[in-house]
Amino acid sequence: MTSSAIALGSNLGDTLAILEAAIEVLAQTPGIVLQAKSSWYRTKAVGPPQPDYINGTAILKVEMVPEQLLETLLNIENQFGRVRRERWEPRTLDLDLLLYDRLILQTPKLQVPHPRMQQRAFVLVPLAEIASDWVEPISGRRIKELVKDVDCTEVQLLVGN
Repeated sequence: MTSSAIALGSNLGDTLAILEAAIEVLAQTPGIVLQAKSSWYRTKAVGPPQPDYINGTAILKVEMVPEQLLETLLNIENQFGRVRRERWEPRTLDLDLLLYDRLILQTPKLQVPHPRMQQRAFVLVPLAEIASDWVEPISGRRIKELVKDVDCTEVQLLVGN
């Protein structure tokens, strides 16, 4: 099985319930073992004006290639009513494949590590909580080092996690 890291986010509907249900679906998906889940964090949205997001990350052990994992994540998004019309729009559920072991991959459909994860506090803060020593393969730096390079002031731990 291969370790992978994913990001989860939601800013439409009952966001916390959607994220918890998505974690359950992931944990019950054949070929996926949920290893760890971060706390949930409230964050400002990137892009046009819209509600704040609830974000978190999870570490999965998977028995699937990265493309299969991406397809599984997209199917789970669809189960939760994700509609794709424009970039950075509000969404019921967003699942991003961040890391797949130490793989570096660039295809027309998939880029691993996630191309913008190093600039996103809403990804790095929860990821550092559960995988601080994971080495991001392009930079060769640990997640706990990368998180020091981003402004984390708008990433707020949700009380009662």
